[in-house]
Amino acid sequence: MTNKPTVYVTREIPAPGLEQLKESYDVEVWSEKRPPSKEQIIDRLSELEADGLVCLLTDDIDATVMDASSNLEVISTYSVGYDHVDLAAATERDIAVGHTPGVLTETTADFTWSLLATCARRTVEGYEYVRDDKWETWQPELLTGPDIHGATLGIVGLGNIGNAVAKRAAGFDMTVLYSDVQQREEAEQQLAESGVDITHVDQEKVFRQSDFVSVHVPLFEATRGLVGEEELRSMKESAILINTSRGPVVETASLIKALDQDWIERAGLDVTDPEPLPADHELLEYAPEKLVVTPHLASASIETRQKMAEMAAENAIAGLQSNPLPNSAIEDDH
Repeated sequence: MTNKPTVYVTREIPAPGLEQLKESYDVEVWSEKRPPSKEQIIDRLSELEADGLVCLLTDDIDATVMDASSNLEVISTYSVGYDHVDLAAATERDIAVGHTPGVLTETTADFTWSLLATCARRTVEGYEYVRDDKWETWQPELLTGPDIHGATLGIVGLGNIGNAVAKRAAGFDMTVLYSDVQQREEAEQQLAESGVDITHVDQEKVFRQSDFVSVHVPLFEATRGLVGEEELRSMKESAILINTSRGPVVETASLIKALDQDWIERAGLDVTDPEPLPADHELLEYAPEKLVVTPHLASASIETRQKMAEMAAENAIAGLQSNPLPNSAIEDDH
């Protein structure tokens, strides 16, 4: 290492971000596939006396991590969410915290629709049917599923991603119901102008009346377990649940009951609780007939992941230069 400020990066992120950092700073990257433990992050920050930290959602960044290096000026998370970073502790220590909002909205909405269509039209089951050499002839009722067009889509949380998901419903001539902590009248008007038939209702009606329910809320204490036994029991038996938000928003034990007892038809999850989901987890007993699970891929387009890396680097650089962060999590939180 030189006399330049040091940045510790807890995972290999796309090259555009790392290259930006390396232009002006000494950069050390955790190179293993699995994330470092909290203790490993603490040890390395201390050894490096690091000035900056670029982390991921999988990293628990609390006061003990922040105190590992007295030089630490900025924490930049390669994610939109920042509930894994103790913002109060960072504020107490005058450490800037940045995140990457906005960049993955459209990409996540695209993926939500791909997961919804996969569940509805049973494409994973279809692939396995062919792979297992069961395809002997065309059959009138082989792996039939519900139509998407003309159905009712329920959206829980009409933030940026929920809005983008709703906008795509126009192409399927769907009725959209949404619940949120407040009515989003401006968003409703814009969506209506895009051809979306959208109505604000209470959350109970979203679950009870929708053919597809897609969850788009951040993870706070108020949203942890938001989709539990009561909500799942209230859904149509033919309904499909989609979660691309955060795993703990859906109670895993309740979802297992829902699939086991046919409260709902199917579920599509890009996020799980726990995450990653062990291969022997009880939930996977219902895949693929009643469940499709993907490994947190909603933002995984090449362009989006590269842009996230650039934004994370820009936040880190701004903090190290004592400039306002382009995307401050602390300001957003307030």
